Amino acid sequence: MRAFGLYLTLACASVLATACASDEPWVELGGERFTVELANDNASRARGLMFRDSLAEGHGMLFIHDSEERQAYWMKNTRIPLDILYFDSSLRLVSQQRDVPPCSAGDRCPPYPSNAPALYVLELNAGEARRLELKTGVVMELAPGILPER
Repeated sequence: MRAFGLYLTLACASVLATACASDEPWVELGGERFTVELANDNASRARGLMFRDSLAEGHGMLFIHDSEERQAYWMKNTRIPLDILYFDSSLRLVSQQRDVPPCSAGDRCPPYPSNAPALYVLELNAGEARRLELKTGVVMELAPGILPER
């Protein structure tokens, strides 16, 4: 009986941990799910992934802009090489900047622009786009609740 109680406790803990983990925002791309931090206001978009020494495997940052237009990102104070992926309002990949190196040159860091208007920008560890063999037009899926009701 005691073993059953322990089993039941562990099973409940596992279910709760899974439920809590599913509350984290995510995107699916190229058949894989990435846990993402959201940058959906001016302050969080400006800060991005600056001053971080690493980005956990399977994680990224999703930038949500106020309007769909050509975007240009830079790596000012960013210490992690990244893939910068630009998506339109239909969540289709419209442009990619792969293997973008870190930059400590402050305002002299070069921009990495999109080739088309984008509403969403996903930053992942460098090499992910190549590993997933991402092609222009692939569609990203967002977790329910990422976007506010409009």
